[in-house]
Amino acid sequence: MRKPRIFQPIDLTASPLTAGALLQLDDDAANHVGRVLRMQVGQALQLFNGDGNNYDATLVQVDKRQLQVRIDAVISNHNEAPVAIHLGQGISRGERMDFVLQKSVELGVSAITPLFTERCGVKLAAERLDKKQQQWQKIVIAACEQSGRSVVPLVHQPQSLSSWLASLPNALRLTLDPYAATPLQQHVVAAQRIQLLIGPEGGLSDSEVRQANAHEFTPVRLGPRVLRTETAALAALSVIQYQFGDLA
Repeated sequence: MRKPRIFQPIDLTASPLTAGALLQLDDDAANHVGRVLRMQVGQALQLFNGDGNNYDATLVQVDKRQLQVRIDAVISNHNEAPVAIHLGQGISRGERMDFVLQKSVELGVSAITPLFTERCGVKLAAERLDKKQQQWQKIVIAACEQSGRSVVPLVHQPQSLSSWLASLPNALRLTLDPYAATPLQQHVVAAQRIQLLIGPEGGLSDSEVRQANAHEFTPVRLGPRVLRTETAALAALSVIQYQFGDLA
């Protein structure tokens, strides 16, 4: 039977976890283990905190005040993709954005930046923006729990497309265009870092396409059909991972 996988944030003030160490779960983890899963003393689970390790553990205390576990083993997790993919995703309405975040994590993306574009149709005040970013990060963590990843991709602060383009380090840069001359499969070459730009519902405007081209984003197409934004992102990630990632 598969052990429940639970995210436990790193305590920067504590020593690194080792076998035999006792650990009190934080509120979110304790709520999930105690109230949702209703686990009891003696049951096994697996923790991860984003450092690339899995921590096999056993519940040793369960009460209303706290849940405490004993670390039984520290196991390196080597299931990260060999290519680091930073997804710049035009923000979509409702559950479509949540879906893209969840599935892109399953496909091995290493970072995600939600982008405000001319046609995204989503406006958020500063307070709502912070809450939305936290919500998106929780979706990413849940996807890591489900998919077995022990490195948690960062959801960056949502920003304008122009700000994102101006801040990027060197990498292979690709953007999808259903009318591009080169198919994605033919263009993808060996690279350790890729920045993938996906437009929102309605796509990027002509001026945004020119901005991306000015920042060395190469337009590529996925096929003869025009895909929805959430489909395009996941299809492109799948092709890239198949070409030189870890999907086979």
